[in-house]
Amino acid sequence: MAIVKSYETDKGIRYMVRYRMPDGTTTMKRGFRRKLDATNWMIEKESSKNHGTFVAEAAGMTTIGELEPAWMAKQKTARKPSYMRSLETAWKTHVDPKWGNRQVKSIKAGEVQEWVSDLSERRSASVVLRANGILAGILDDARRDLRIASNPARGLTLPRRDPRAHVYLSADELYALSDACMGGKGHHRSGDDFQRSALVLLLGTVGLRWGEAIGLRWKDVDFGRHRINVRVSATQVGNGVVVGLPKSWEMRKVVFPESLDGLLRRLMDGRDADDLLFTGPLDGYMRRPQPKGNSWYSGAVKRAGLMPMTVHDLRHTAASLMVHSGANVKAVQHQLGHKSAAMTLDVYTDLFDDDLDEVGEAMNAILLRSALKTRSKAQERAA
Repeated sequence: MAIVKSYETDKGIRYMVRYRMPDGTTTMKRGFRRKLDATNWMIEKESSKNHGTFVAEAAGMTTIGELEPAWMAKQKTARKPSYMRSLETAWKTHVDPKWGNRQVKSIKAGEVQEWVSDLSERRSASVVLRANGILAGILDDARRDLRIASNPARGLTLPRRDPRAHVYLSADELYALSDACMGGKGHHRSGDDFQRSALVLLLGTVGLRWGEAIGLRWKDVDFGRHRINVRVSATQVGNGVVVGLPKSWEMRKVVFPESLDGLLRRLMDGRDADDLLFTGPLDGYMRRPQPKGNSWYSGAVKRAGLMPMTVHDLRHTAASLMVHSGANVKAVQHQLGHKSAAMTLDVYTDLFDDDLDEVGEAMNAILLRSALKTRSKAQERAA
């Protein structure tokens, strides 16, 4: 049982609380100026033991930096290498300099909010959310380990990501972009130009992610059934490539248009089944082109007369072409590798506006038929 005792110091009488830890060991908390303060602290401590929220004083002295390695190691079990790189960068750049040496028990919600607000003025919402997510995640672990009673990095006012409007190319624009990959007037065309042109058409019609496309090998292509077996994703991490499962963690088979047969077969000339479809200087894989600067992709976009767009926008184009070709949402979901049809609808809700028109027209037809039937019956009764 906890007790309050007084003791003498050079500055006068002070009070301490001697109490028992949940594991049975005895310890004390010293330095209270008033007996009332010591008593209130003792009551709160005893109550926390009864409610399973007890926090040992020494446990809260652990720093954020000491807990970070275990938290980061845990993320590696469920995160892709490219995302891990962004987490490690955010930790080194934004979290460690501010919080690395702070004891977890010393951190207050107000100062975390101030940090978030200040960072929001200088960096994008994505950067701020990632940085706060790291701090909050580490403090979640501290709370589960009973180092702190509550997490001061949760329940804050955080910036919101502004949704980026999707870019959808028409079939004509997609072919124009593919042709522009072959270079402008006077350009000496090469094998690289041809594979880039084919890649743009594949991305814009099949809807593969970049890593899924550049990770394909010829044994993954079934020309007889026009199917592609998406088994891996080749993710660019720094100046290397890490090959793992696709983003959804599931392999899938997707369809490709018969009109791509000729292009793909031309690329296949002289290749073995285990060779990559698209090759490049990055450990044998193609390097992801930047949407700006002097990349082959940005140059093709300009030559095609299109607004600036990323390679990922070709995936959006594929979704658009599929929807407008009459594909149902489940087929689009499978083709894109989304976890659910609901996710596909959430991401591409703007593509289904035409369906709303059809719903409105169908409802209008039902109402008109009912109105005519009701009017006819009324006329019969009047007669």
